[in-house]
Parts: sequence; structure tokens; C-alpha cells
Amino acid sequence: MRWPLTAFAPLAGLLIASPATAQTDAVKRGFWWYELPRPPAEAEEEDPKPPLIPPMAELARWSPPRIARLITEQRDYAATVLTVDAVADFWRLQDFARRKARAFAGVTQLALLTHPELSARSAYPVVGDARDAQGAEKDATRRAYLRSKGNEFALVMFSRASCGYCRVQWPLIQRFQDEMGWQVNTQDLDRRPDLKARYGVEVTPTTMIIRRGTRQRMVIANGVEAYPNLIQTAYQAVKLLSGDIRPEQFLTGAGEEGGFFDALANGPVAAGDPSVGADRVQP
Repeated sequence: MRWPLTAFAPLAGLLIASPATAQTDAVKRGFWWYELPRPPAEAEEEDPKPPLIPPMAELARWSPPRIARLITEQRDYAATVLTVDAVADFWRLQDFARRKARAFAGVTQLALLTHPELSARSAYPVVGDARDAQGAEKDATRRAYLRSKGNEFALVMFSRASCGYCRVQWPLIQRFQDEMGWQVNTQDLDRRPDLKARYGVEVTPTTMIIRRGTRQRMVIANGVEAYPNLIQTAYQAVKLLSGDIRPEQFLTGAGEEGGFFDALANGPVAAGDPSVGADRVQP
């Protein structure tokens, strides 16, 4: 039986008026239905407004980041309107910042004179003769320490027959042996290729400190290294391997322990330090 089309008119009206259908029609729009997206309407720029500059007495209580933001805002405003007053206000703020920085520098110098332990001058003299004397004292300390460890550590240089730099480095290693009383030797990686993987050697010459009777070792030079630097790095490495210093103190020089250049002189500096928070541990 065929129904006349007029019989479906009420149902069609319901479908057209259905909110779900209207929502579906709204969704089926855009690029996939051959409709290009409309560009967003550009907002019209408003007339620039001058930043509010407080009195200097109030500005003096502001933090430096807040002052810097105000200077930036005033600079942008002055560059936009280009009036004498706006530009002058910008330079007044700049002058205030300059005087504040000068005042901070003055108070800093006074604070360092009052608390000399906070100044590098307490540990590093600025006069040339004093620096020379300090350098000689540090060198003597390093040499005495290394000589005392001659029976406990040895020096190994990894080389190759084709390595020209190795022939430059080896006399320095021999000088180290003569002056410090250490046992030294060289290992040719061409003859012993297994040592490359065993000790992780990638370049030649590589100079390494080895603690006798243990697995402890440490590279102190890759390539050619000057003799004074070789002594200094060997000193730091032996102190670290011996447990006399911690990794955070590797740049702490001879005689600087507990002083300005000791990273741990005033307590731990890393969150992973086991002593951090030890004072808060309850028994």
C-alpha cells in the first residue's frame, strides 16, 4: 500500500524542528564541508594609555622586577606617542634604576667589609706578589700530598704507536714519576685492544690514576696536558679517591678547605646530600 507524501508532513516538521538535528547541522560545517574557516576579526588597537608612575618615595619600596616592568611599559608608551614628557619620564625611571643599582653596590661593599668571609679577597689576594707566594704554597702542598700517596696509587698513560701527541705527553709522565716517586707505565692500545673497552678509553693519549689493589681509577687528562695542570688534577683526583674530599669539592684547591672556595664550607649545597635535613630527623 502506498502512502501519500502528505501523510509524512507532520513527521518531517518534527525532524526539522528537532534540536538534535539543528545541532548536527551546526556541526557539519567547516573545511570538510567545503567551507573555508573565517579569519578571526582583528581587534582594533586602543589609544595607548600612559603607565601610572608613583612618587619616588613609593617607587623606592618596589622590587626590582616590578620596577623593570614599569620601565618597559613606559618605554613602549614613549616610543608610541613620541612626546617630550613621555620620553623624559622613561629616562627618569632609568635614572632611578641606575641610582638604586649604585646604592646596592655601595651597601654590598660595606657588607663585604663588615663580613670578610663573604668576599673572595679574604682567600685570594689581589696583589701580584701575594698571589705568587700563595701559588708556591699551594704547589708545595700538592706535591707533598702526592709524594705521600706514591705507594698507594700509580699513573697509566694509554697510547698508540701512531699517536704523535703521545710522544709529547710521555716525557711529562716520566717527570711526574721522578718528582713524585710514583710508579708509571704506558699501555699501547694497538697491542692491547681489550684495554680500550675495559677502561673506556676513546682517545690517546689518555692519562689515568689507578689505585693499587682496587678497582678505583680516574682519568686526569685526555690529550696532552701541561705539567702544572697534571699535578693539580692528580692531586684533586687522589683526594677524591682517598675520601678526603667529596665530588662537590673537586674544585677546592690545596689549602682552601673550609674557606671561601670550599663549596661545603658552610654546609650542604645539594638536595641529594645525605646531611640535608639531618637536623630535622627525630630519634
